[in-house]
Amino acid sequence: ISSIIGALEGAVLVGGMSAIGGALAGVGVPKDSILKYETALKTGKYVLIAYGTSDETDKAKEIIQRTGAESP
Repeated sequence: ISSIIGALEGAVLVGGMSAIGGALAGVGVPKDSILKYETALKTGKYVLIAYGTSDETDKAKEIIQRTGAESP
């Protein structure tokens, strides 16, 4: 979480990318996914990013899928 907050604080608009897009790129989110996430946020949706081991993120994905959440 602190790395995302730090990236948000230091994000600069580059090449038309928003501050959130810069922050996401700064923590390793692929550029092709950033546009999807920015669009979701602009339409009032939430973006959830899970960080952890492979087993932990797989478990988080299973739990989230049970809620009917959209996936990019």
